[in-house]
Amino acid sequence: MAGSTFGTLFTITTWGESHGPALGVVVDGCPAGIPLTSDYIQTFLDRRKPGQSKFTTARKESDSVEILSGVFEGYTTGTPISLIVRNTDQRSHDYSKIKDCYRPGHADYTFDQKYGVRDYRGGGRTSGRETIGRVAGGAIACRILEALGIHLTTYTKAIGPFSIPSDAYDYSAINENRLYMPNQKYAEQASAYLESCIREQDSSGGLIECMIHGMPSGIGEPVFNKLDAALAKAVMSIGAVKGVEIGDGFSVVSSKGSKNNDSFFAENGQISKLTNHSGGILGGLSDGSTILLRAAIKPTPSISQPQKTVNTNGENIKIEISGRHDPVIVPRAVVVVESMAAVTLVDLLMQNMSSRIEYMKQVYLGI
Repeated sequence: MAGSTFGTLFTITTWGESHGPALGVVVDGCPAGIPLTSDYIQTFLDRRKPGQSKFTTARKESDSVEILSGVFEGYTTGTPISLIVRNTDQRSHDYSKIKDCYRPGHADYTFDQKYGVRDYRGGGRTSGRETIGRVAGGAIACRILEALGIHLTTYTKAIGPFSIPSDAYDYSAINENRLYMPNQKYAEQASAYLESCIREQDSSGGLIECMIHGMPSGIGEPVFNKLDAALAKAVMSIGAVKGVEIGDGFSVVSSKGSKNNDSFFAENGQISKLTNHSGGILGGLSDGSTILLRAAIKPTPSISQPQKTVNTNGENIKIEISGRHDPVIVPRAVVVVESMAAVTLVDLLMQNMSSRIEYMKQVYLGI
């Protein structure tokens, strides 16, 4: 299968299936000397693991990570880092009734059309559990970004119809509720809404927002590999994401140039912007201000309501999906969006090292 590796200089290759023995990732291109422990990576995986609340799947997985290579005495060695998370609570029999059906909203049909064979147990490689490798790799990327003074803040902006206005954010509340929303009042409203979805055997979508602080200007490429294009590709590669916005995003449709343009000003020798409608990216390059990215997450496709579909024989049937499924994917996807953004940034920062001869002189000649 092609397409399981992401990145150019800093790469992650994820592997494994939802109901296989394990999942994991191989991270290559990580510099030596980065402090790294399994406990640090585990803090990221704990944000996406199942069973956090009644709004996530009841599958009991600790998602405990093991470092198999690339780390010695608490520091990266510059060699490939291999990470593994073992599956311990598979219930493959939950899927036996639908092994010959194409579930609405899933990749069953398209996967079958491409390969002619598929692992029907939880979707195999198309399962949300594939993101374990992304998050583990993203934790390493975040460690590198920390060393460069770059930090990401990611949270749930909206669930269903409940969207937090930007002037009502309370970032201290993000980790105080299981929905990772920066406003406790909206988190309570969204929770009540999700309760109604559960009663109706339905699911909800939502919006994730990621802020990137401390990015230097000039990172990215001005043509095909623009920073915003690279971020969009990375985030759109997450299974449940159906749309990506940068800055004002789709609201620019109703804007005007006089409003949408960010005016520059100089102070103490530093150039800054009065506004940030661009979301920190101009011409495909970072402009030194906060990068603002949003990802639209679709409702969980596995619902218990009767749905029309077809089986592998081409017969029209109805199915009701049983098993353990999230009524909303959004809270667990927050750290996945953050991880893919972090991997993208590290890769482009590395590529930027060769954009000027001065940078190479600083590294190799110390001038």
